[in-house]
Amino acid sequence: MYALYYTPGAASLVVHWLLLELDQPHELRAVDIAAREHKDASYLALNPNGVVPTLLVDGQPRYEAAALAMLLADRHGDGAFAPAPADPQRAEYLQWMFNLTATLQAPLRLWWYPGDLQCDDEAVRRGARARFEAACERLDAHLGAHGPYLLGERLSAADFYLTMLMRWSRNLPRPAHDRPHLGALARRMKARPSFAELYRREGLEEWA
Repeated sequence: MYALYYTPGAASLVVHWLLLELDQPHELRAVDIAAREHKDASYLALNPNGVVPTLLVDGQPRYEAAALAMLLADRHGDGAFAPAPADPQRAEYLQWMFNLTATLQAPLRLWWYPGDLQCDDEAVRRGARARFEAACERLDAHLGAHGPYLLGERLSAADFYLTMLMRWSRNLPRPAHDRPHLGALARRMKARPSFAELYRREGLEEWA
């Protein structure tokens, strides 16, 4: 059984969501960010980066949300959410997972934590917003031409990951879902029964 160290709505959300989708037994272990539990020595022993998520896999702590999403999709579901290594779409799937990490998650983190760069906060936010919005335009165009999912007709872990990142953008001046094809994907993903269960378990309400 898996054990997920999580904080409601944080990067652990996509891992929790896939555990539900894939019907994998798991235990939830809350990490109180406000109380700085993620910086406790006991947690840093599991995840030296001091962030969530951390997932115990066969008793070993693993981290990085995108990597964990890929691991779960590869291990379970008979390829339902991840093309197999020999599948022609495998390269595209891997490309999207890394693309989302670099072009959406990275600027979103800078938007929320501009102090990470120890520079002028407003300047960092302007740059992060420009990078994020440019990436959203590219994604929306791709979905318009090749959707409805990132891999066309095939749902993958990348779509779950993208949906989490769209949720994170909900309070930006122009959120990701404020574009026709990204908005359609968001509605489609939020209509899945697992999304309602995820929200129930994490006690979330916004962007439902």
